[in-house]
Amino acid sequence: MGALYGGNRAINPSQLTPEPAEANAYWPAHAALLLDSYRHWTGRDLLVSDAPARDLYHAPFVVLSHDTAPDPCFTYANLAAQMQFEMTWPEIVGMPSRYSAEPLAQAERERLLARVAAQGYIDDYSGVRITGSGKRFTIQQATVWNLVGQDGVVLGQAACFKVVQLAI
Repeated sequence: MGALYGGNRAINPSQLTPEPAEANAYWPAHAALLLDSYRHWTGRDLLVSDAPARDLYHAPFVVLSHDTAPDPCFTYANLAAQMQFEMTWPEIVGMPSRYSAEPLAQAERERLLARVAAQGYIDDYSGVRITGSGKRFTIQQATVWNLVGQDGVVLGQAACFKVVQLAI
């Protein structure tokens, strides 16, 4: 798996396997990477809070990230993501993110990720995703962005979305 942000150093995702919680301060370094990178690319704040790591984990919208491995794996899924994808933290974190799309939609997903890699972010993505139980749903107006460390190295990609419709 790829590395995650940890201030000025990378963190191996296996060090982050415990679910974000009060005991680990909800992963403040990774939350900072998500929020700082979002602001870097979009010029907007994803959320404004006195407790950003906690509030990101409990946000009413989906936030996910994956690493830079050849077959990227999820490195973060807030509670809204876990509920939407019908998976627990141990089920989703570490799973190849391509499994969140149907096999026929994976080529479209690859084009999306290439577009994000080239542009830094997009804020107009719509597509069908699949839950852990096999239900299909459509995401609309998703923002997908590169996660950039303090040294400018891309450490992964993240996505957030609010609009969801059950697919037929």
